Amino acid sequence: MKPGLLLDIDGTLVDSAYFHVIAWQRSLRASGLDAPAFRIHRLIGMGGDQLVAALLGDAVEEEHGDALRHGWTEAYKPLLGEVRALPGAAELVERAESGGWRVVFASSSPGEHLERYLELIGASDLRDRATTSEDVEETKPAPDVIEVALERAGTRRAVLVGDATHDVRAAAKAGIATACLLTGGYGEAELTEAGARVVYPTPADLRLDALEPLAAQGGR
Repeated sequence: MKPGLLLDIDGTLVDSAYFHVIAWQRSLRASGLDAPAFRIHRLIGMGGDQLVAALLGDAVEEEHGDALRHGWTEAYKPLLGEVRALPGAAELVERAESGGWRVVFASSSPGEHLERYLELIGASDLRDRATTSEDVEETKPAPDVIEVALERAGTRRAVLVGDATHDVRAAAKAGIATACLLTGGYGEAELTEAGARVVYPTPADLRLDALEPLAAQGGR
């Protein structure tokens, strides 16, 4: 039986990373705060429960965290319609499914975002094999999302496909390897330094046959 294939979605299968940067920056400014886009971008891939403190510190999280997350949600709504599937994303899911991989979407997106993303990649019928932010106490780089996805895959012999250093670190904590794509805007060198085993430009370039050996190696 094939291993589990855990697929991150935001920035990995859909082209959303920079829209999140815009939404967070608008939320910050609406609360009288600010941060340059490049600093926000380096934290995209974290969940909102982690991002505010990582960006501006624990004091800002304590005072403004909930308001900033609400602001991000509202600022992202009009941008969601502009998100598109990345090259080869739908085909990757089809190849994995037909090849016998145990496909699970390891996402910490809100449910409404997830449903839109699955629609974009033609995978709405796989909704029951996807995680959301509601399924975990902490999002990436904590391993909670990966652990829930592994449980749904029914195996720990698995590999994660992601786009951010936070994906790599979360998977390593759960004991599995990560293959990364460049679609989230992180560089190949920093993804490799974080522990990514292989890096491809887009979903269209990813080779499933190269991932199977990684599933047996783990992330530690």
